[in-house]
Amino acid sequence: MPRKQSVLAPDWWDYTTLERDLIEAAARLTPESLRKLSRPGFRVVFYDTLEEFYCAEALEYIHAWKEATPDNPAGICGPIGPTEQLPLVARIVNEMGLKLHHAHFWGMDEWVIGGREVPVTHPLSFERCDRQLCFDRINPRLVMPDSNLHFPKADTRDYRASWDAGVRCVVMQGGQGDIKHWAFNDPLPRRGRHKHAPPTPEEYRRLATRVVDLHPVTIAQNARTSGGGNVTLVPQQAITVGPVETWKAQKVSIWHAGTHDNPFGQRLTAFMISKKLADSAVPMSLLADHPNVQFNYYRGGLGTCDVSMH
Repeated sequence: MPRKQSVLAPDWWDYTTLERDLIEAAARLTPESLRKLSRPGFRVVFYDTLEEFYCAEALEYIHAWKEATPDNPAGICGPIGPTEQLPLVARIVNEMGLKLHHAHFWGMDEWVIGGREVPVTHPLSFERCDRQLCFDRINPRLVMPDSNLHFPKADTRDYRASWDAGVRCVVMQGGQGDIKHWAFNDPLPRRGRHKHAPPTPEEYRRLATRVVDLHPVTIAQNARTSGGGNVTLVPQQAITVGPVETWKAQKVSIWHAGTHDNPFGQRLTAFMISKKLADSAVPMSLLADHPNVQFNYYRGGLGTCDVSMH
């Protein structure tokens, strides 16, 4: 039976092409039933306050960097969205006097304009955000050398090589967008050999760091969360860390504060991962096959899927 057409962007794949019974099952999840989706390899964690939520996210940086030694360098791959954890990371490093000389950091993604990554002077630059909110705030005696900061470029060769250079990625953090992506691993356009069916999970998982065209929903979301709703500010392409690199991370940790995806989306991907229902129209669901995934929820941002007119 042919897949449904998207109600969001007919020329693309996305979660609206799923069967109705799956969508309805996810929408019925209560916070308690969501917590019970934990299984070996997939853990659901709740936080009651935003302070606790972002502190826990910041501490993942600290725990990863504490593992770094001269003989065993280690690091973390981190997102822009959320960003509230970043100043906390710098503050904790400084208070602990934690030397990061053998620690590493990978940025997850970056905007692309005209075939090149945006410069750090661009107001939406992710590298700029990481540096201003975190790394520029760390005591110069403690901060890692600049060569240990790996920000993706349109020419992805150096970035991809950094994942195979003997440095362990202890954890890859991420948020979740409206289109159910991590980083900019969006669903693919509905064209060519993917016109009638999205890529298989195995096919999608072979994608490495690359320049991508962004789903229209992703463009609209970034305008909402970062540009005051001005869609014209948001580039239509980006570089994203791929599933290939994601599966090199020992752990994938996704942070749901309730500001980047809605109550339904926060439930859908957890349900699909828990039940091992991997579908590339819902890229986050592919983490069902990763051996160590944790979903972190701010309870106050979980909301409900009940109809409420505003």
